[in-house]
Amino acid sequence: MAMVHFHIVPNTKTDQVVGTHGDAIKIKLRASAVDGKANAGLLNFLAEELEISKHAIVLERGEKSREKLIRIEGLSEIEIHRRLGIQQPAGPGC
Repeated sequence: MAMVHFHIVPNTKTDQVVGTHGDAIKIKLRASAVDGKANAGLLNFLAEELEISKHAIVLERGEKSREKLIRIEGLSEIEIHRRLGIQQPAGPGC
């Protein structure tokens, strides 16, 4: 299980991972931030990109914010970054 921070930009032309925003993974979504559409779009996008079930992805915090904390079951944070094409920052001594 991993807890991962995401920064979401709704109402864009495409669904895509665009890099990082501070400690968060930045994702652009076509879905609008109305009636939970962006949240549903994010969960669907992550399930598809990570190749896991939507049931393994839980929005823990940020239901009405661009900053989201998502719990992802069955994958490590390193594997999530790898599958999303995000470079993992080098740790101390690297």
